[in-house]
Amino acid sequence: MITDEHILLAHGGGGQLTAELIEEVILPALGPAGAQDASRLNDSATVVLPGPPGQVVFTTDSYIVQPLEFPGGDIGKLAVCGTVNDLAVSGAAARAISLALVLAEGLEVALLRRVLASAGAAARGAGVAVVTGDTKVMPRAALDGMVINTAGVGEPLAGAELGFERLAAGDAVVLSGPLGEHGLAVMCAREALSLSADLASDCAALNGLTARLIAELGPAVRFMRDPTRGGLAAILAEIAAATGRNIEIIEADIPVHPTVLAAAEMLGLDVLSAANEGKLVAVVAPEAGERAAAILAADPIARRAAVIGRIGEPASPPLVELLTRSGGRRVVQMPYGEELPRIC
Repeated sequence: MITDEHILLAHGGGGQLTAELIEEVILPALGPAGAQDASRLNDSATVVLPGPPGQVVFTTDSYIVQPLEFPGGDIGKLAVCGTVNDLAVSGAAARAISLALVLAEGLEVALLRRVLASAGAAARGAGVAVVTGDTKVMPRAALDGMVINTAGVGEPLAGAELGFERLAAGDAVVLSGPLGEHGLAVMCAREALSLSADLASDCAALNGLTARLIAELGPAVRFMRDPTRGGLAAILAEIAAATGRNIEIIEADIPVHPTVLAAAEMLGLDVLSAANEGKLVAVVAPEAGERAAAILAADPIARRAAVIGRIGEPASPPLVELLTRSGGRRVVQMPYGEELPRIC
């Protein structure tokens, strides 16, 4: 329940406080349909139009990462990939996006040029057009650097049948690659921590991965999501809460870059809760798990894809449990707030 009189940074962290803000403040004001069934909220919404083409998938997001440039990416690449990915994991092919800039007075033009060049390259690489935008400038005391807002429209992919209601006992949880690279790379850049030259954000467009999964596995793909704010922990907790089912994941099967693990341990962070900007979590039919991992691993951005767990039976309350390397069990909870501020 919302008890704070003012918005906290943690309300934007993708965890419990974010969920409370959406369910108690935002949904009641903006739509009775959404307010009646908050459990069906996805990264995009399918909109039925009165004429052709009939359906489009629509999403919007804002990006406030600091620093604006970091190993492996920048705010421009992040904004484009993030919007493409929200459409992709909803079972849609991105067709067009808008890009609006809110700039701080005094921002270096050279930096803006680099960010826009990066955004353009990311859009071309993902096969999506930037078709409209807007630019505003605020006093330097009111804004740190820049904020980018994007909105995207996409076309539903043939054969995509995704939803919490399709998940069943035995379904395989598939992860496309190592966790935590974006969150830890941004954190280390922000704090000027020179842990390793190979620590870089995983920021990438996922639309190629999702399209191949749908094309080859069809309805065997039950659910997809990209583990951004709140990381893998937030997604699994969301699935458990929405379906009322236990989930078991196996620590030894979860890929993690050694540098990321070392950085997380040094900073006291949980890799399961760290943000990612180029990873995919898919839940597929039991018999399709290894095939899904192989399809993903054929792409260079998902070479370490693996089946990391299974959906279990209904339970009250439903739990996400991590089977540790030592043979113990740990409950994985929805992150409360945000460990790494301003990472996406």
